[in-house]
Amino acid sequence: MRKLAVIVALGAALTLAPEVLVAQEKPAATTPQSKATAPATQKPAAAPSAKSVDAANGKTIEEIIARVNNEIITRSEYERARASAEDDAKQECAGKCTPEQLQVDVEDRQKNVLRDLIDQSLLVQRGKDMGVSVEPEVIKKLDQIRIQNNLGSMEDLEKAVSSQGANWEDFKNNIRNGILTQRVIGSEVGSHITIGKEEVQKYYDAHEKEFIRPEQVALREIEVATEGKKESEIPDLKKKAETALQRVKDGEDFAEIAKRLSDGSTAKQGGFLGVYKRGELSRQLEDIVFKMKKNELTDVMDTKQGFLVLQVMEHYDEGMQPLTKVENEITEKLYSKRMEPALRDYLKTLREQSYVVIKPGYQDLAGGGNSEIQEVSATPEASKSKKGHKKFLLFGKRSSSG
Repeated sequence: MRKLAVIVALGAALTLAPEVLVAQEKPAATTPQSKATAPATQKPAAAPSAKSVDAANGKTIEEIIARVNNEIITRSEYERARASAEDDAKQECAGKCTPEQLQVDVEDRQKNVLRDLIDQSLLVQRGKDMGVSVEPEVIKKLDQIRIQNNLGSMEDLEKAVSSQGANWEDFKNNIRNGILTQRVIGSEVGSHITIGKEEVQKYYDAHEKEFIRPEQVALREIEVATEGKKESEIPDLKKKAETALQRVKDGEDFAEIAKRLSDGSTAKQGGFLGVYKRGELSRQLEDIVFKMKKNELTDVMDTKQGFLVLQVMEHYDEGMQPLTKVENEITEKLYSKRMEPALRDYLKTLREQSYVVIKPGYQDLAGGGNSEIQEVSATPEASKSKKGHKKFLLFGKRSSSG
């Protein structure tokens, strides 16, 4: 199965950036199996309640705004997701957008927050129903996070998470759900999208002007940061960069090594930096990379940010680009175009097969629902299922290498 090119945004809880880790615990199902495939008319045993109440003193703990089968979404979860959406927009817009453009972006992201939370819940439940196991991927992701945050062991990572006031098991479960969600999308949606060579050729012939380009290079990087480090640490950091370079030379995938070892802000994209024309890079780098061919690697370079290794993913000559050089680009573009509507149709089907209940006033934000949550007394089940909900940030975002 080909790797997903684009996954439609499903809320902040699905994004697990190594530099800024956002985790949001999802309520556990109150039965051994979720009911994501149950008929829409089948209801949980307990009536959905609008508030989670402390049975001892009758105080409201959480306002419940949606229920997805036997899982609930609270007002505080919703508000935190809205805040995350705003933070994401600010990070992506930094230095690129006007205040007005930023505001539009924030509003666009926030209006889909509740829908995205419901979608995520449906996809996680579906993955559990399918019996999908992602434990090896969870371990791998935790190790990537450990390395990105310069921690020596998994115990150190656990301590760092706990020092943020977060629960270690909740942290791991959030990662597990994010990976599980992507696996379900890949299996249930992505695997059914096929882009044939004839379709690629047809697009190429119909959009020839798109492929008349100046000389360009597509680059990716592995960066080992040295800013703020002690002088005594520099030799080990250089050794880390040299080891990463040697592993790529020995046949390991550059993108995977970048995800595991790079300190740069591009790590989660496999080190992808972008496509550059002459004049868009420093003269020093330009003189090096424009002499290189596809897949060639630089030596370890000492920069202000740290030790840097670059790979030329593709070198485009000036003029009309041959199909062989843009075939992957066209395939990804066609695949992405089909992915969004296909995923939305799939999620619509999951909703129709599930029991989705939304509090009055939130239906439009969530894209509809089977019925409405009424203002009734909470059940012990609802109160129990919300125990320990929290969202937290771990560490600060590293400075970009540019």
